[in-house]
Amino acid sequence: MKVDLSNLTTERRNDATMNLDELSVETAAQLMNQEDQKVAPSVEKALPQIAQAVKQIIQAFNHGGRLIYMGAGTSGRLGVLDAAECVPTFGVSKEMVVGLIAGGAQAMTVAVEGAEDSLTLGPQDLQELNLTENDAVVGIAASGRTPYVIGGLKYAASVGAATISLACNPNAAISKYAKTAIEVDCGPEFLTGSTRLKSGTAQKLILNMLSTLSMIGIGKVYNNLMVDVKATNEKLVERAKQIVMQATGVSYAEAEHYLDEANLSVKTAIVMAKTGTNKEQAEQRLAAADGFVKKSIEGE
Repeated sequence: MKVDLSNLTTERRNDATMNLDELSVETAAQLMNQEDQKVAPSVEKALPQIAQAVKQIIQAFNHGGRLIYMGAGTSGRLGVLDAAECVPTFGVSKEMVVGLIAGGAQAMTVAVEGAEDSLTLGPQDLQELNLTENDAVVGIAASGRTPYVIGGLKYAASVGAATISLACNPNAAISKYAKTAIEVDCGPEFLTGSTRLKSGTAQKLILNMLSTLSMIGIGKVYNNLMVDVKATNEKLVERAKQIVMQATGVSYAEAEHYLDEANLSVKTAIVMAKTGTNKEQAEQRLAAADGFVKKSIEGE
């Protein structure tokens, strides 16, 4: 069956880059940089929809649900990347933020032919995760028409899960299947149809916002500090000490002491230092404040 891509902005030729094969490296780099500068302003136009999506994700988290990204190719890889980064950054389990890519794990490095064209693989992947109404599903597709994503969003809606779409074309097909539709138009790509470029950058910026702002919304941040970072190696242990010092004003030795007492829990160490409590009392304060450090301290 013929697929019509002629109306997609991401597939159009860029008038400014018609002679790429004749340009010097310096000129091409400047031109590519100029195109990249169009991405952030394009994302800005979608901020109302992004904010609404974040609220949906926070609600899902507050009901014990998960954030599930799904996409094909570059879109899928970006979702998997963002999900993976949430584990060390926010100290969440790998089950809390999940990235699904059409064709499975092997598709992260090798293209799986035909996987993105299936309307049934998306629902199957979500069924294997035991999707519930408490979860939030973000379908990502630069083109805005990927069948794998459409099938997934339709299934997610059928079980009552929150549905969010992210496309890099206006009036995207996937937008029809999401409660909140995020559409970003960055214009034609520097290299015709190569959506790993401006479209991929736009998607990365938005996924950064969805995960980071949602984690802020459930207490994973104090001021602008990563207070749920897991100190799993030497570098992260040192970062944890720095965070405690920055949050409380204590010395390096004191931060080290509080972290030792708190079994390397940055949140607990901060509350202990700020309120003069012991580990058990600090943990009780955090539990009563749903994990929000500032509320735990203000309860003094």
